[in-house]
Amino acid sequence: MTSKLDALPKAFIWRRLHSLTGMWFVLFLVEHLTTNSQAALLLGDSGKGFIRMVNFIHDLPYLTVIEVTLLGLPILIHMVWGVRYSLTAKPNSIPSDGSKPHLKYSRNRAYTWQRITSWILVILLTMHIVKFRFLEYPESVNVGTPNPTYYVKVSLDPGLYTVAQRLDVKLYDMKALDQMRQEGKESRSDAALFSAAKDLREKEDVRYSPQDAVILQTAQSHQEKQKFVNALTSVHLKRGEVAVAAPTFGTATLLSVRDTFKSPVWVAVYSVFVLSAAFHAFNGLWTSMLTWGWMIRAAAQTGARRVTVVLMIAIAALGLIAVWGTYFLNLKH
Repeated sequence: MTSKLDALPKAFIWRRLHSLTGMWFVLFLVEHLTTNSQAALLLGDSGKGFIRMVNFIHDLPYLTVIEVTLLGLPILIHMVWGVRYSLTAKPNSIPSDGSKPHLKYSRNRAYTWQRITSWILVILLTMHIVKFRFLEYPESVNVGTPNPTYYVKVSLDPGLYTVAQRLDVKLYDMKALDQMRQEGKESRSDAALFSAAKDLREKEDVRYSPQDAVILQTAQSHQEKQKFVNALTSVHLKRGEVAVAAPTFGTATLLSVRDTFKSPVWVAVYSVFVLSAAFHAFNGLWTSMLTWGWMIRAAAQTGARRVTVVLMIAIAALGLIAVWGTYFLNLKH
């Protein structure tokens, strides 16, 4: 006997899955823009709220698994089926020569903008992931402290000096990196120290010796310093760029975000990104409520639409605050 689930059309199942992943995208968008707004909203706070939230997320166990299963996969499913729907969609609120319907009702216009913003989001979301998750993702190196040091590459501006002081980060220009590279070359004494430490580690008869402890600890300290130098000097700086060494992942990420939002071009791009995401998410949320039968009466649909519009405006405001305020209001100096 065929089960009810097996009898359902595959298109129906995929549409419901597309709807569910869309609602999950709404929840993620609220969290993401709320976190980002803390880089700008609390003026004079130096983005500490942002740093705390990012560090909390970054320290979650099995973060890569979470990113793939709870973010990457749902977004990919929603994106693929969204593109498929957009390719077959027939918006009817755009003026035509009379060969196609032209309906000026608000829901027809919303349907059209849902399709337009879907294409905008495909492009800008891909750009955003590549930019911040791969190209500008903070690298880390362990220098003998409980927590690793994180480093990123940013462009230099006068305000960066005071911001770096407040955030307890260090700046390295090309000259400083060249000097570190020269100082980091292994000397004969270093080679002898590392050789002695290697022999001690390979000894089978181990007894406590203060001298052995000093040799092993000194060798480890030198090796970690050399590892730090190698990591920083691997950064290829252009003229006007510096490498930033930060004590936490959140601090390094904040400086990368600050570097992005001091560019008027990136501010414009991310403003479009935020507005498109907010509209697409909350207009889609209202549509999903209809799809799942949560609102049947006309009064309930009207009330839900008003709530989603308010949420849309609030979340868009948080996103725009992050885009316009991170550098220009909170972290310029």
